[in-house]
Formats: sequence, structure tokens, C-alpha cells
Amino acid sequence: MTNITPTKTSPKLLVVATGNPGKVIEMQEYLADLNLELQLKPKDLEVEETGETFLDNARLKATEVAKATGEWAIADDSGLAVDALDGKPGIYSARYAPTVPEQIERVLQELGNNPNRQAQFVCALVIAKPDGTVALEAEGISRGEILYSLRGDGGFGYDPIFYVPSEEKTFAEMSGEMKRSLSHRGRAFEILLPQLKEICRLG
Repeated sequence: MTNITPTKTSPKLLVVATGNPGKVIEMQEYLADLNLELQLKPKDLEVEETGETFLDNARLKATEVAKATGEWAIADDSGLAVDALDGKPGIYSARYAPTVPEQIERVLQELGNNPNRQAQFVCALVIAKPDGTVALEAEGISRGEILYSLRGDGGFGYDPIFYVPSEEKTFAEMSGEMKRSLSHRGRAFEILLPQLKEICRLG
């Protein structure tokens, strides 16, 4: 899902709608070919995630941060959706339990011995103009299966239980480069980047 709005002013700075410096570093890797400066949103600027979908929440964060700072803003919202759990934990992935190990344990307990282990990671990306209007949006999906136990020491979040059959690895077992090419976030950026480059070129 994508949307492009013509603009005569291209971004030089993107405010990342997060308080996590690691996410800024990760986004810089995807945006390395563009002459853009990325910076964290102001610490005291909080946006309540009241949307019903990943895209809703990404739009909320991007538009509110853009309006508050008067700069172009980028936001993402992502999480794990397990088929047999009716899409849970979904938009509540990061809030499914107090800690990451507890979040993983809750998913495994709720899934139990259900033979349907199909799941997907979803990432919604939104870029908003300084006035808060949405300039670009994209959604990336990575399909896989939920293992019965953890595998791998890399990655973060639910990565140790998310298995990609074609690669015979969990996200936590993949190299950074492999994960970027296969992940939901990587696929969302793959959709978004050509359009963002065009905006920068036109500006």
C-alpha cells in the first residue's frame, strides 16, 4: 500500500518519531543513499497510539511529530501477527507483557501445541510533511512460522521464535544483511525508497 503526494520542497531532515536511538541507526542504514539527516523526536513529545492498525499508528506518530516540530517526519509501527491467535499480539506486540522474554512466553503459551504456526511480521512506514499531511506510506510483510522454542542470539523482540522456512533460520539466527533483505521493515523500505528518492529529486 503506497501513496505519493507531489511536493516542491524536499526533506533535508527527517525527524524519527521514536525515542529509541537504535531505531534511528537502523533507519539510517536503509536511507544511506539519500542525503538526509535523521534525528530523534523531542523527548517530551509523546504520541498516544490509539489506532486500530499498524498503519493507523504510524500515521498518527508521523503527522503529530511533523506538526509539532515543523519538519518532515518518519514513523513506523510494527509487530507480530499470529494466524491462530486471530492476529495477536498485533499492534500490542511491544506491550503484550512487561518484558521481551515474557512477551515471547505469552505467545508460546497461548499458541500451545496448535499445529498452525503460521505468522507474519508487519511494518508500516509513514513520512509526513511539516504541515502534518502524509506524503508517503508503505507496508511490508514477512511471512514465517512460530517455533515451539527459541533459536538464535541475534535480533530483538520476537525474532528468536520467528522462523523463515526458505532460509531455515529464525530472524535471530540471520546476519544483519540477510534480515534487512527479508524483514518486514526491509520490504516496507523497498516500497518507500524509490518514491522518497523521487521527492528528493523533485525538490
